[in-house]
Amino acid sequence: METSTPQQITVYGTRWCPDSTRAKSFLDQKKVAYTWIDIDKDPEARKFVEKVNNGFRSVPTIVFPDGSILVEPSTSELAKKLGV
Repeated sequence: METSTPQQITVYGTRWCPDSTRAKSFLDQKKVAYTWIDIDKDPEARKFVEKVNNGFRSVPTIVFPDGSILVEPSTSELAKKLGV
């Protein structure tokens, strides 16, 4: 039976958000594979972010393969979650 759990990390963010840029840079530095989705360009993604953040467009919103979500994590929170 297949599940709908993503096999890769998905980062929902915006190009103009410093926290989104920082999270992407950290993942790139650690060579962690992820899918980037710009919520300014994807209305469905924007709706998802608003849904999981009580109506707010809080970015980055990062969804992990285990189904967990981190919203606006610090670099240390992200490192802890990834075990790096």
